[in-house]
Parts: sequence; C-alpha cells; structure tokens
Amino acid sequence: MYLDLRRTLKAGGVEDYNMEARLMICAASGKTREELLRDMKLYAFGETETALAAMVERRLRGEPIAYVLGEWEFMGLPFNVDPKVLIPRADTELLAELAIKLLQGRGGDGARVLDLCCGTGCIGISIAKTVQSCRVVLVDNSMAALRVARSNVNRNSVSGSTVCIEADAMKSPPVLLGKFDLIVCNPPYVPSGEIPGLDRGVRDFEPHAALDGGADGLDFYRAVIPNWKAILKDSGCLMFECGEGQSFAIMDMLTENGFESVASYPDPAGTPRVVAGVL
Repeated sequence: MYLDLRRTLKAGGVEDYNMEARLMICAASGKTREELLRDMKLYAFGETETALAAMVERRLRGEPIAYVLGEWEFMGLPFNVDPKVLIPRADTELLAELAIKLLQGRGGDGARVLDLCCGTGCIGISIAKTVQSCRVVLVDNSMAALRVARSNVNRNSVSGSTVCIEADAMKSPPVLLGKFDLIVCNPPYVPSGEIPGLDRGVRDFEPHAALDGGADGLDFYRAVIPNWKAILKDSGCLMFECGEGQSFAIMDMLTENGFESVASYPDPAGTPRVVAGVL
C-alpha cells in the first residue's frame, strides 16, 4: 500500500511524495511513524484502505496535505487545521522563536502575551507551552478560527494559561482587555492583486480573509500599530510577521507611532520576515 501510494502521488505531481505517503498511511492506519516502520510488513485492508483512498482523492485535486490530514506541526507541536484557518508555516516559527527569546530574556514571570489574528493559535500556544509562567490571549475575528484555536489549546494542554477572545484587529481593542508585555501578530499581508497568482493549494483552499492585506498588503499594519499600542505596557513590544519587501514600510510606521529599537529579522532564506519595536 505504501509503495503504491508513493507511485500514485509521484505520478500526480506531488513533489514530496515520499513524506506525504508516509503521513497519509500513518493517518489512515492510526499509527505513529515509529509504529508504521515497525509494522511495514503487515497487511492493511478495510477501513484503512477506504480512509486512504479518500485522502488520496483529495490530495490529487490539489488540496494541501495539512487539510487532508487535519493537522500540522509547528514548533514541534501538533495543531488541528481545517480550511477555516491558514496552515502554520515554517517561516512563522521565526516570530514564535523571537517572542520566546524576548520573554525568556525578560524573565517571563507573569508576562501577558497577545496573539492577534491568531488563526490556529500556533504562535501563542507555542509561547505558552515554552514560557509556562506567562499568560496568553488568542484573538481573532473569525469564530470558526477561534473554534480551531480552542481545540489546539486543549490539545496542547495550555488551557490553564491561554484564553480565546473574538475581536477585530482592524478596530480598537475591546475594553477591559488589560495591558500586555508583548503583542505578536501574523496578519493578512498578501496584496489583493497577487492572490490570483498564488500557488493553487493556497489560492483555492486557504481562507482569503486570512491572506488579503489590501492593495499593498499593509492595511492591517496601518490599523494595528496605532490602535493596539494602547494596550501595551511601558517597554512593551509589538512584533509582526511580514511579506517580502514590506519590512521598511512597517518599520517606518512603528517609528512614527512612538516605537523604539525598531528592527527587522531575516528568515533562513535571508528575507526580512519579522519586524519588532518597543513602545
């Protein structure tokens, strides 16, 4: 079954057919990777074959493998995903890593963290899981996304330190939200005109509302920086993910709004991927 699946995926144009075949077999059979290797010589039939056939059909139609599996990994943690939320990307791990490093450098004790435009909650939950003394609030304007985020809070056992709240990043923060030591935000930042040219798996399956950042991709930064800085504590930090070619404009916005120590941080490919400033 595994060898047949590899051949089918390869013939269907799936680039990483070997890894995806392994992931699908694991999901269809309910086995871990280690159990799959242990049991590779055993026969599989019935429910496993039926489940696998449905997965293959969806994948060959172009649906991203993460949606086919219903989960994806971020910072070494498992996260539930569905087409109501963006799939966590490896690029976004830089934002989580920098946030964790900042909190640990400041001691982390009792720090309040806001994950704005949280989607799956992967950034905030990764912070809560690593810096266990902090308190995290996950915010999104999509109730469907917040349902996924809540499921991930429970799945990663951080319900004691993490809550979910509905709010619109394009508007002022809700009253009584309190003050935060750190706001992390991975907003929609794809320019509207570029969405039709995105990879098919992104364009046809991922939620456009979580991608579309307006004509130049910067609409959310223009709204978040002046509005949400009001709930940062003194010396609080605002940290964004951004797209290629956007970092200088965002750094200027931060400086114009009273932020200091404004800097950008490159991803492994050398592209400025995170911009941060201290209020």
